[in-house]
Amino acid sequence: MANRKPGVLIVTGASRGIGAATARIAAERGYAVCVNYHRNQSAAQSLVFEIERGGGRAIAVAADVSSESDVINLFAHVDNAIGPVTALVNNAGILEKQMRVEDIDAARLSRILATNVIGSFLCSREAVKRMSTRHGGQGGAIVNVSSAASRLGSAGEYVDYAASKGAVDTLTIGLSREVAGEGIRVNAVRPAFIYTDMHADGGEPGRVDRISKSLPMQRGGHPIEVAHAIMWLLSDEASYTTGTFIELAGGK
Repeated sequence: MANRKPGVLIVTGASRGIGAATARIAAERGYAVCVNYHRNQSAAQSLVFEIERGGGRAIAVAADVSSESDVINLFAHVDNAIGPVTALVNNAGILEKQMRVEDIDAARLSRILATNVIGSFLCSREAVKRMSTRHGGQGGAIVNVSSAASRLGSAGEYVDYAASKGAVDTLTIGLSREVAGEGIRVNAVRPAFIYTDMHADGGEPGRVDRISKSLPMQRGGHPIEVAHAIMWLLSDEASYTTGTFIELAGGK
């Protein structure tokens, strides 16, 4: 199979953590990168400047992936600025304070599912419209950032977040089979216990350090380790890989 040149990549939630690490590596490998962000414009723009200083090509685009109109505008902006997307990383995700299921209200559930599930569906929809050979596209690849929480459950902490990632897993399997004959591969990574700011969002910034010694590998992971797995799934090295998952949870 002939190697394709890197094309246009959208990374949602790319102003920090796994998303930012993925955007950096992708730019180094020749992708034109859209750094999507929701609120942190300064961090997203700093990442774009960093990529440009290194000789890469990037733009920062604000969009709340839970908003259908924002997602439509995001992809249209990318179309006009750097060309139709050929690769998508559905990385944007949220969690809230650690809480038992008995204390979770419907408003929290709606927020979690809107970003983590609906956002992934909407972005995938717009990507398929541009990538699918059925629509005149040249094919492409989608990588969903799920979580080991989808199979571990996150009891006593984030069962709602874990459930949302279970839905992302199902999206990965179903969409991969739906578009496999249209030149699109759909895969996912399942990170956990990674040193990112998300743990502070859950109320325990030191969570990875607390858990790390109980993991088979005896340490937490780093965003760059997840980003490398994402980039492999996007690459031609994974050309016969679709509907599959890479676990990045230190052996848990």
